[in-house]
Amino acid sequence: MSQITTHVLDAALGRPAVGVTVALQARTPEGWAAVGKGETNEDGRIPELGPAQVEPGIYRLIFATGDWFESSGRETFYPEIVIAFQVDGPDHYHVPILLSPYAYSTYRGS
Repeated sequence: MSQITTHVLDAALGRPAVGVTVALQARTPEGWAAVGKGETNEDGRIPELGPAQVEPGIYRLIFATGDWFESSGRETFYPEIVIAFQVDGPDHYHVPILLSPYAYSTYRGS
């Protein structure tokens, strides 16, 4: 399993958000570098988003929410959601979002 994982729940419909594309990037001195990419499964999760271990540093997840809402025939205020966070060590980092067309929230999960 990846050290960094995510989970997307469609709070408006009360179910997992299936098919959301998510990119994982690491901040480098030259800018942002791709680390991994995936699409949420039937449970709204991406267990294999990146490597099993990453170096400490700043990372971000980019959720392609506009494309996902469009594919379901719904509008959204957020064409993408970008969540930046700090990795300090070898622990597992789970960064889920609760999503609706006009709001979202995130937290450090377990």
